[in-house]
Amino acid sequence: MTDAARASGRSLRLLAPLRIRDFRLLWTGMTVSLFGDGAFMVAVAWAAYEISDAPGALAVIGIATSLPQVALLLVGGAISDRVDRRHVMIASDVVRALAIGALAALAIAGTLELWHMVVLTAVYGAAAAFFGPAFDAVVPDVVPEHQLAEANALDQFVRPAVLRLAGPALGGVGIAAAGAGWGFAINAASFAVSAACIAGMRRSGAPSDPAGGASLVAEMREGFRYVRGRTWLWGTFAGATISYLLFMGPTEVLLPYIVKHELGGGADVLGAVFAAGGIGALTAAVIMGQRGTPRRNMTFILIAWSLATLAVAGYGLAVASWQLMLASLVFNALETAGLVVWGTTKHRLVPPRLMGRVSSVDWFISIALVPVSFALTAPVAAALGARTTLVAAGIVGAVVTLGCLFLPGMRAIERHRDARADPTPHAAPSTP
Repeated sequence: MTDAARASGRSLRLLAPLRIRDFRLLWTGMTVSLFGDGAFMVAVAWAAYEISDAPGALAVIGIATSLPQVALLLVGGAISDRVDRRHVMIASDVVRALAIGALAALAIAGTLELWHMVVLTAVYGAAAAFFGPAFDAVVPDVVPEHQLAEANALDQFVRPAVLRLAGPALGGVGIAAAGAGWGFAINAASFAVSAACIAGMRRSGAPSDPAGGASLVAEMREGFRYVRGRTWLWGTFAGATISYLLFMGPTEVLLPYIVKHELGGGADVLGAVFAAGGIGALTAAVIMGQRGTPRRNMTFILIAWSLATLAVAGYGLAVASWQLMLASLVFNALETAGLVVWGTTKHRLVPPRLMGRVSSVDWFISIALVPVSFALTAPVAAALGARTTLVAAGIVGAVVTLGCLFLPGMRAIERHRDARADPTPHAAPSTP
C-alpha cells in the first residue's frame, strides 16, 4: 500500500461505520432529529422568556422536562433489553413529534401559555426516557467491536455539528425572524424523519440473550447489581450526579438570561453561543475519532470532564458575547472528548444483554438531581446573582468530578492490556 493510500485510509477512519447500512440509517435519523433539537433549545428558551420574563419560568419548564425522564429511565432501559429496540425508539419519536407539534401549533396561533409548555415538555421528557437507553444499546448490535470507537466519535461529531451548531444557529435566526413556533415545528418534523429511518433498519435490535421469565423489576435490579460491583461505573455516575446538580440548572436557565438581560442580545446571539459550543465539540469528535481510545481511559475521561465543568465558570465571568462563545467552545470540546471515550468504554466492557439497563442507570443516576438543580437555580441566583451562581457551579463541580478519579478501584480497568476485559466481572457489590 502506498503512503498516499495509507493516509487516505487514516483520514476516512471516522467514516468507516457509515458503510454499515443499519448504522447509516440510525445515524441519519439521529442527525435530523438533533438538528430539530438544536432549534428547540433556542425556541423553548425564547418562548419561556416571552411568556414570563424571569428565570423561574424556564426553570419550571426544565423541571417538567427532566422529572418524568428521570422517573421513567430505568423502566425504559429494562424494556430496551427485552423487546425490539427499534420499536422502542420509533414509539419515542412518534410521541415526541406529537407533543412538540402541539407546541408549534399553539405558538404559531399565538395562544401558547406557560402551562402548555409545562405539560407538553413533560410528555416530551417522558418519551425521551425510552429513546436514550435503546439508542445506546442498539449501537453494539449494528456496529462491530473494532469500529465502536469510530461509531461513538461519529455520534459525538454529529451532536455538536447539528445540536449545538447548525440547529441553534439557523434556528436562532429563523426564530428571531418568524417566532418560536417555527422552531418547535422543525423539531416535530425531525422526529418523524428519525422514526422513518429507524423503521428502515433491517436488524431487529432485539437483545441476543433476553431474560426468560424474569420480571421487569428483577431485570432492573440485575442492572443495578452489575453497576454496584464496578467502581468505574458507579463512581462516574455518582460524580456526574453531583456535577449536574451544580451546573445543569444554572447553565440552562442563566445563560439565556445573561444573553438577553445583561448583554442585550437576541435569539440569534443565544444561537451563536450554542453554535460556538458546537464548533468545539465537532473539533474534539474528529480528533478523538482519528486518535482512538487512550489507554488510560478513566483518567482521560475524568480530567477532561473536570476541565469542562470548570469552563462553566467562564459563563459567569464573560462580559461580551464572544467570551460566552469561547467558554461554550471550551466546555463542549472537553465534554465531547470525554464522552467519546466513555461511550466506547461502556460498549466494550458491558455485556450486550445488559447494555440497555446499564445505560439507563447511567442516565438515571447522572440526571437524577437535574430537576432539583432547575428548582434551586432561580432562588440561588436571586440570592447570589446570576454570575456568581455560574462561577461557583463551575468551580465546585470541577473539584467534585476530579475527586472521583481517586476513588479506590476507579482506574482498575486501565491496568488491563485487553481493552475489552472487565477486571471485576464477579466483584462483590459495593455501595457508592
